[in-house]
Amino acid sequence: MDSRYRKKALFVDRDGVIVIEDQIDSFEKIIYMPHVFEALREIGRRTGYELVMVSNQDGVGTPSFPFESFEGPAERIFSTLRGEGIMFDDVNIDFSLPEDGCPGRKPGTAMLEGYMDGSFDLASSFMIGDRLTDMILARNLGAKGIWYTDSAEEIPSDLQDTIVLKTDSWLSIASFLTCGEVKEHRKASVRRTTNETDVSISIDLDGTGNGHIRTGIGFFDHMLDQLVRHSRCDIFGEARGDLYVDEHHTVEDTALALGAAVLEALGEKRGIERYGFEIVPMDDTAATVAIDFSGRDELMWDVAFSMSYVGSFPTELLRHFFRSFSSAARCNIYVSATSGGDSHHTAEAVFKAFARALRKAVRRIPGDDSVSSTKGVL
Repeated sequence: MDSRYRKKALFVDRDGVIVIEDQIDSFEKIIYMPHVFEALREIGRRTGYELVMVSNQDGVGTPSFPFESFEGPAERIFSTLRGEGIMFDDVNIDFSLPEDGCPGRKPGTAMLEGYMDGSFDLASSFMIGDRLTDMILARNLGAKGIWYTDSAEEIPSDLQDTIVLKTDSWLSIASFLTCGEVKEHRKASVRRTTNETDVSISIDLDGTGNGHIRTGIGFFDHMLDQLVRHSRCDIFGEARGDLYVDEHHTVEDTALALGAAVLEALGEKRGIERYGFEIVPMDDTAATVAIDFSGRDELMWDVAFSMSYVGSFPTELLRHFFRSFSSAARCNIYVSATSGGDSHHTAEAVFKAFARALRKAVRRIPGDDSVSSTKGVL
């Protein structure tokens, strides 16, 4: 049969690939690998692979792993996958122990003989697994292997023609199998250390709003929490500074590290909206923020606080925060807020508006890989 008309399979291991490597004999042990839902859903949507699970489950049915302990968690895994739009066309699970020598146990191919009858184009099929036995299975099938691992171990010489990708990222796998249509998350980590502060920031621009930045300054941390949640970026950070002097250095260097992390994560800024704009009302105030990731820094600040302090935090440092972020992220920021409101509300509205404008400006435009500038560079 012409290979153009034969089916292709994506053989996928379970433990260590879809869920963490463990004897999954209780619901509490079900922990999914990062981005597995997103990746498998996009692979299923954008490719024609049949999804085939291939798993060794050592000793199911023995006293140490009763079938009842296996069945419930296994069905929970499949029901969760189905709920995420991921449907496996076939499931093959071997319950033997290694010492049994069962021919269906990976890397043996006995469970998969139906895929070796010529109806599948195995040379264009893939096996995704976390162990070298999975890669040997791929070789035995005549398929290619994707070794899902964070190990520094080199690819064995006898498997170099089989293993086409070694990664611990499901997004990398999805990008590989969809010819780049699924893009990896834009991430960066920055550490800024001076005689006055030590700041570490990690960011994922394509996150869901998880994380926190802890600086030891209560009100400032509260504002940074608004930034994380409303930007929908995943941001984790910690700042240790000379608070015995005052808050100035810690606020400034946190902003510089955060801006540098955003700039690094944006890379060449291909396909981004570039501009972001938001208005956020909050009780007795309203804030407007506009951002342009132009490659040039400028802050226009039109915010008047009714009080010089919120608690013990000096409101004048908020302008300095945005000035420092603008400098490090190389972006223009315009901030304004109505006067006369409660200073806490004004500051919070500003941070929420900034976060939501940032979210819009860094958004990737589907199908667009251009730079939003007539210069061709930002």
